[in-house]
Amino acid sequence: MAETPKCELLVDSSLGQELEKGDCDVLTSVMGVRYLEHDEILAQEGDTDSSLYVLTEGKLAVLNKMDGIEHVVYTMKTGETAGTNCFIDRRPRKATMKAVGKATVYTLSPDKFESLLDTHPKLVYKVMRALFRLTHLHLMRMNMESQQLSNYIHRTGGRY
Repeated sequence: MAETPKCELLVDSSLGQELEKGDCDVLTSVMGVRYLEHDEILAQEGDTDSSLYVLTEGKLAVLNKMDGIEHVVYTMKTGETAGTNCFIDRRPRKATMKAVGKATVYTLSPDKFESLLDTHPKLVYKVMRALFRLTHLHLMRMNMESQQLSNYIHRTGGRY
């Protein structure tokens, strides 16, 4: 029998911040758990699996290939969520994710999530709002980094 994710760990994540106990119980009932060993790949760039990932323990390296060489572009920490674009758009993954040390990840497939629409629409709304908030935060961070890079290149707006 598959293990059911723990509500406490989900509520502490970026996805579950506004979930109440009942919401959490329902959501975790359709989620899975993956235990990863060091350097084990969670998802490969180009994969078509559209699951959403919530890192509940450990770290994940997010890697992109440039000139045939994989580079770490980000290291996820406990509580962070990955795969939002893939989850929503059902497009192939744009990065590889691999465990840095041992890691535990909760998984949510779009089909299982959508199965909650008729019976738990408010829960679906809360999760979608959390995903929108996460996407917005990523966009704001990228805009700030782009502005900092532009300032550096043009030697404006800072100490360079």
